[in-house]
Formats: sequence, C-alpha cells, structure tokens
Amino acid sequence: MCQAELAENAPMQVDWPRFVELIRGRRQILLTTHHRPDCDAVGSELGMLRILKRLGKQVRTANPFEVPPNLQFLDPDGLLQHFTKVPKDYLDSADLLLVLDTTAWAQLGDMGNVIRAFQGDVAVMDHHVSGDDLGGTLFKDTSAEATGRLVFEAAGHLGVEVTPDIATPLFAALATDTGWFRFSSTGARTYELAARIVAAGAEPDQIYKDLYECETLARINLTGRVLAKTKAELDGRLIHTWISLDDFDTCGALPGDSEDLINMTLAVAGTEFAVILVEQRTGGFKLSFRSRCDLDCSKIAAQFNGGGHKKAAGAFLAAKTIEEAQSKVLDVLRKAMQ
Repeated sequence: MCQAELAENAPMQVDWPRFVELIRGRRQILLTTHHRPDCDAVGSELGMLRILKRLGKQVRTANPFEVPPNLQFLDPDGLLQHFTKVPKDYLDSADLLLVLDTTAWAQLGDMGNVIRAFQGDVAVMDHHVSGDDLGGTLFKDTSAEATGRLVFEAAGHLGVEVTPDIATPLFAALATDTGWFRFSSTGARTYELAARIVAAGAEPDQIYKDLYECETLARINLTGRVLAKTKAELDGRLIHTWISLDDFDTCGALPGDSEDLINMTLAVAGTEFAVILVEQRTGGFKLSFRSRCDLDCSKIAAQFNGGGHKKAAGAFLAAKTIEEAQSKVLDVLRKAMQ
C-alpha cells in the first residue's frame, strides 16, 4: 500500500489540547446536531451540554428537530430546543457554535444556513468517515464507535467528572451506534469504555428497557408492513424495503418509529447489503444503508450526497415517487454488487 493510501485510510484523531484551549476561552456556547436524530446525536449533545455547564459555561441548544418521543427519556427536562428560526440573541451572544455528530451539510437542515452566517467561532466534533467542510475547527476521530466516546473523552481532558446524568445519554449513544455492541466497530476498547460509563452511573438495563421495551402498537404495526414489503435479489445478497407516508398514517406511526427497522432485514441468511427508503413529509426519501460485506456504505451514500461509515450510512434522495427512488438506488447497488 502506497503512502497516499495509508494516509487516506489512517483514522483521524482529535487534537485534545486544541479543543481544551478552545473551550476554556469561551463563555457562551451554542450546541447543535443533525436532523432526524439518533441516540448518538441526542446523547452526545446532552452529555456535552452538561459537561460545559459543569465548567460554568453558559450553554444553549438549537436543533432542526423536536426530540423524538422514543428518545425523550434521555431529555426529561427538555434541554434540547428546536427552532425553525434561531433567536437572534442566541446567535449574537454565543462566541462558539459547536456541531456534534455530523460533518454533512445535508444533515443539518435549516441549521446549515445558521452555521454559514454565524459570526463567532465554529467547531465540529464527529466520528463519521465522510463529510463536508463546515468551515470550522474539526475535532474528528474516525476510529471512534460513536461521537458519545469523544464527548466522554472531552470530559476527561476538561477535568469534568462524569456523573450519572452525563453517563446515561453517553451510554445510550455508545450502545446504539454499535448495535448494542454487536457491530464490527465493537472491540475491546468499546467494552472498556462501556465499563467506565457504567461505573460513572449509567444503568444499561434501564436504558435498554427505555429504548426497546416501550414499543407502541403503531411501531409494531409499522414493522410488520415494512417486513412484508421486503424483497431480496442478487441471489439473496441484496435486500431492500421501503416506507411510505401512507404506512405511517395507516399505522399512526411517527418518523422516529422507522429507526433501526433496516437492521431487521439483516437477519435474513445470505444478506450482504441492505437498504431502506423512507418517504419524507417534505418530499423525497431518506436512504439508510447497511453492509455485511466489503461494499462501503459511505461510498454508496456519497453518490447521493450522503455519508457515514463503511458498515452503515445514510443519504437523502429528492425523488418524486418510490418507483423513481427505487430505480435510482437499486441501479447503483446492482452495479456495485456485480
């Protein structure tokens, strides 16, 4: 392997002294993360908010989403705020805008324009391999299983004790982004970190119950419809399904109820690559990819201006119909898997 290839594949690491210097020199910090949030986004933002407050910082949040009902147990006090238009005083008073768990403009929704126009310093903390230049100081570790790991490490470098209210969202971030410790990103250091977070007060049994044992009938019905639509091709190596707005409406399901359904398709023997297309209220389709082979999800997602990891990634496709969306996505996958 040549030096250029080695450099391309080498994981990025966080410059922690620079991060500490940046945080120490700021008083009022605004946090945000990506739309259609998962546990890593919500957990990392909550963890960082509480860490910064321990340092005496004035911290606010501004997000392009309402916290999904299934994740509200992580934020019972409503600390994560949603705005269609961020208040002017939030922007004028902040001397740092910290973006968590994404480096993709497409994932930031309306916050993208806010970041572009922000007059103070911008910083980004993320673990995804692919992404865009958001114009700020980048603190990225592509070897990290979750941004939650980086937030936990940030606490240590900043000299902040991780208390149960910090540990709980960070454990949820780590556990879910590793598929509850079953994805290939899980290693010995993952379990070491999990042990440290548990020692700090996280309760895995309760977190698991809150995440997976509080299902609504609507989600159960939606799951049935999604699985009934699932199709396999290429001798079973490629599996795909989709969710329409009608599916959501008929089941009484919410957008967050579609999370993780793609992982169920991977239970089919012989599956190497999976994709789910989810119709959006605002038009177009959210795409989620999962891989059990050498085909890189992040490179597939990049063809649709998305990104993520080798084994899991996402994108958005501005198609008008499911037939159009399926044709474009499946054509790309068929060629890639030949």
